[in-house]
Amino acid sequence: MGVCKVLFLNVVCKSGSTGKIVYDLYRHLLSNGHDAAVCYGRGKSIDEPGIFKISGKFEVSIHALLTRLTGLTSCFSPFATGRLIRFIREYEPDVVHLHNLHGYYVNMIPVIEHIKKKRIKTIWTLHDEHVYTGKCGYSYECGKWKDRCGGCPEKKEYPASLIFDCTHKMHEGKKRAFEGFDNLQIVTPSEWLAGRVRQSFLKNKEIVVVPNGIDTEVFKPSDAESLKARHGITAQKIIAYVTADFENERKGGKYVLELAKRLPDVRFFIIGNNGAIPDLPSNVTAIGRTENQQELASYYSMADINLITSKAETFSMVCAEGLCCGTPAVGFIGSATSYTAPDDYGCFVQYGDINKLEQAVTSIVSGVVKLKGSGECAAFGRIMYDSRDMAQAYYKLFKG
Repeated sequence: MGVCKVLFLNVVCKSGSTGKIVYDLYRHLLSNGHDAAVCYGRGKSIDEPGIFKISGKFEVSIHALLTRLTGLTSCFSPFATGRLIRFIREYEPDVVHLHNLHGYYVNMIPVIEHIKKKRIKTIWTLHDEHVYTGKCGYSYECGKWKDRCGGCPEKKEYPASLIFDCTHKMHEGKKRAFEGFDNLQIVTPSEWLAGRVRQSFLKNKEIVVVPNGIDTEVFKPSDAESLKARHGITAQKIIAYVTADFENERKGGKYVLELAKRLPDVRFFIIGNNGAIPDLPSNVTAIGRTENQQELASYYSMADINLITSKAETFSMVCAEGLCCGTPAVGFIGSATSYTAPDDYGCFVQYGDINKLEQAVTSIVSGVVKLKGSGECAAFGRIMYDSRDMAQAYYKLFKG
């Protein structure tokens, strides 16, 4: 294959972890003389050639409402799905690169069936477990997806159902849709997730691990003295906690607040949450969502510890971004997180054990336990998670 013609599909573009990955890959292809387009469903409209929003707020809202009422997911966006399929016909891509098809913006199975029928080479990057479960993005301790879903213990977790449990029906429907989908490669960002896929009905598909990429020209150690001066920090130890959704139980925000109460001499910064956080301890500063990536990199660089308290992650972009900025990770063993910061680049304790988490943080800020320094963390991050290496790995898959 000479010039690639690639269509990317994701719920968002340019924002959020998956949206940034898609946009980085799109730009990389264009800058190297290839043809690329992005279709996405939610978020701000993007006025750039080759980027198309296929859904609108009204259709997304109706889709979300009907999902809650019926228990069925990825079934209620007929207009957006029609637009997407027409776009695929007209654009005639060599490769379709799928990312998150959940998020109330498109009907998954008709899209799969169309791509399969047209025999378009397909790369599907999994950022969670939704593709092979009855509905869940994260299955936690439940292993029903390995055989047959049903009687879902997380019925009211995203994508939530208020009444009905249709996970068996949806799981069986996905299995049928993937039958004969032979022009498909599955990509995961971590060995942890690859291991899960190999236990699912996708186990016979080709599975490749490509770590998510970080823009290391932005996320790198930077001078944070002006940031410290702005916040009146002199000799305090600093912990950064970055999240787009502090209230999401999976992200474990309650443990951050509890830890801050236990460590009053340590300064905590919560960065990225949209809404106000009630009852903040006096040593916690909440910084709203920022689209300024250099500023975010400065907060990572300012911190002594990058705190991660998620119950489940399939990679952890926050962990990788912090490492690239020279900051080691501390937190819970949340599935793939400890894989992202192995050895002495991170320190992790059993999920939910706040006492062990406190001990770990105290040992590190006091110097009793030493993790890798800023230079070593940043060098590791550049080697493992540079977005240019990610783009090159995907290009090999596109043309292979």
